[in-house]
Amino acid sequence: MVVEVVLVDFSDVPHGSIQKWLCRAVDVMSTCSLVECPYVFMMYSQRNTDSANNDVQSYLYQLSEHVEMPKGNLEVLVQSSFAGILYTAKKKIDEQSLSLIQVIASTDRRATLELYVEQLFTATYKFTFETLVMESEGEIKLHLPVPAIKEHVLLSQQADYIWKDIRAFLAQLKGDMGEIVILKSLLIPDVFLHGFTTRTGGISYLPGLTSLNLFSSWKRRDPKAVVTENVRRLSTSAGFNAKIFYLAKVSHGSNIWTLGKPEPENYDGMVTNWKGVTIAAPGADCIPLLFADPIQQVCGVAHAGWKGTLAGVAMATVSVMMAEFGCSARDILVVMGPCVGPCCFTLHQEAAREFVKINTNCVKGTNSPRPNIDLRQATRVLLERGGILAENISDDSTSSKCKDVTPCTACHPDKFFSYSRDGSNFGTQIGFISVRD
Repeated sequence: MVVEVVLVDFSDVPHGSIQKWLCRAVDVMSTCSLVECPYVFMMYSQRNTDSANNDVQSYLYQLSEHVEMPKGNLEVLVQSSFAGILYTAKKKIDEQSLSLIQVIASTDRRATLELYVEQLFTATYKFTFETLVMESEGEIKLHLPVPAIKEHVLLSQQADYIWKDIRAFLAQLKGDMGEIVILKSLLIPDVFLHGFTTRTGGISYLPGLTSLNLFSSWKRRDPKAVVTENVRRLSTSAGFNAKIFYLAKVSHGSNIWTLGKPEPENYDGMVTNWKGVTIAAPGADCIPLLFADPIQQVCGVAHAGWKGTLAGVAMATVSVMMAEFGCSARDILVVMGPCVGPCCFTLHQEAAREFVKINTNCVKGTNSPRPNIDLRQATRVLLERGGILAENISDDSTSSKCKDVTPCTACHPDKFFSYSRDGSNFGTQIGFISVRD
């Protein structure tokens, strides 16, 4: 594998041995041709970071006069928080869109680094690990590939410390693009806690994902830990418990999970009557749908993209509410959240014809190669056919009680994420709801 970035960790090296360790580490890198790598980060995490940083910089200056140094960008990262070190390196890596990363660390530190990497990176990045072994006389050797050395297993208290370090570092970062803004519908009564998120107030920094991205995918560069922190900030602002929060595992179909039953591998909607439990559906052009029955005090969510709409996900959610909790269709309120409008959403002719079958008003420009599709209108038609009262549906129509919660996501880059506008590296907003305690 061609290496684009090298991360050299010497956090377990005693302060008094840094000079010798640095000299040997750079020498090993030279031997293995790692000096050709365009980006090298020397990482050192200790409590006394000020003196350590000064010492390391001084040692590297001295080394540069006697040892072949990496030809690209060499940077020393010294902080008390190792999460802060890796996060700083990741931002610089992302600025250059690099993904092939080599980690050089001792055997004892490898398990620690792997847990940090799991939380602060995604599968988009490809990591290889090399082990630096300190011999009895202080000589450092680099094993390529890693030999059959007994792996160091993290103790529970070590893992807890890592989690605490990650959470504490991310919690102190300033939110981007202003404060968190939550859109609410006048249709849903106060017995429910609900809302639709916008993109402001989070810590995600990547283009297309800035700033309150609420979904981590292996295909994108926003990691679990950052999304978890965004959810925590949202929960604080909205008033729900982030520890009992469920986000639909979307498959673009019509499978609905009733909380309390075995959880499917994938599902596009959820329903529950559990109080204080928040359920959510994602959307970045697709419609996040909220369902509320104030009579039975049951709520639901669904993710309605064009495939899910054709699969009948909206009425599938209604049907489960009726079957599992005795809800009446006439009592169920449905609110559509921010989604792509017909102004910005087109589909190929074959899919467009399926929307024409629902209602001709769902498609504009039927004779064009890619007609414009109105997902909201299609969803409304299907819900009304299923027994939901027209006045109990909130969308962008003039008759809606709160049409301002359903703007076009693609038309408002300052407020919403959008797949059709931003491409594959897009962020995600959500619609959430719970029955209040």
